[in-house]
Amino acid sequence: MTPSTSTFSARLNEAAKLIEANLEALLADNARHGEIARPARLMEAMRYAVLGGGKRLRPFLAIEAARLLGMEGQGPLRAGSAIELLHCYSLVHDDLPSMDDDDLRRGRPTVHKAYDEATAILVGDALQTLAFEVLADPETDADPAVRSDLVLGLARASGLGGMVGGQLLDLSAEGRYGAITMKEPDVRQLQMMKTGAILTFSVEAGAILGRADQDARRHLVEYGRALGAAFQVADDILDREASAEALGKRTGKDQEKGKATLVDLLGLEGAKRECRELIERADAALDPFGDKAQTLREAVRFVVEREV
Repeated sequence: MTPSTSTFSARLNEAAKLIEANLEALLADNARHGEIARPARLMEAMRYAVLGGGKRLRPFLAIEAARLLGMEGQGPLRAGSAIELLHCYSLVHDDLPSMDDDDLRRGRPTVHKAYDEATAILVGDALQTLAFEVLADPETDADPAVRSDLVLGLARASGLGGMVGGQLLDLSAEGRYGAITMKEPDVRQLQMMKTGAILTFSVEAGAILGRADQDARRHLVEYGRALGAAFQVADDILDREASAEALGKRTGKDQEKGKATLVDLLGLEGAKRECRELIERADAALDPFGDKAQTLREAVRFVVEREV
């Protein structure tokens, strides 16, 4: 392990611990101001969906992008937590029988298996709305314009033109709404929307909190897009090369459903070459920030080289 990789791992682990503690506090049983009550079953299932799993990559990106611009503390931590809440909602709903119909997530029964489908739907709904509540709260940032920018950005990244729209395209790719042939541009658009949009916004959230100027924000968004694309290509490679036990979820789902991925279209070696090119693109986007961006440089390598 090189010194830079060691520093990156320490930063990632530190951020994960801080995010975990903040998520625990946000998912406490006690009702907050303006709430009537927090039903015990719902809170238990929400904690099951969110706590004790995952690398917390998305909040880490928000925290590190803000740190790059000199902003640390509660703001990036809360924004990162909001993004993670929304990400976990998407996983709960993705796993439902009407969507991907998965029984395992992070090596444990999915929420609809551990509880039931109705509870899983409500867990996703509650996590999504809580994410926006956290961003809109003055505790996240005293400037209402910053909070508005964060809410707008997450809404667009997660909504019909981003993650949700990408999920519809993903279902279409299975042939649910008629036969379809997915070409390379179609696959890239699907992946950019379903997975890439939230990863890109995670970086942009840090830029917003750090009061980045127009050029700095543009460069960070370019970096986020390259990282988001690399994440999905690497995920497709893992789906072919890793075991279900290692990943903690079922593998080979796209092949079973006849759904094309970039691995299918580019070949395994072509997909790996694309990952290397995306690392170079991410590096180039960070060039204006010099050595201060080393942790973010390591993040894209981590995304590509991860084994789970």
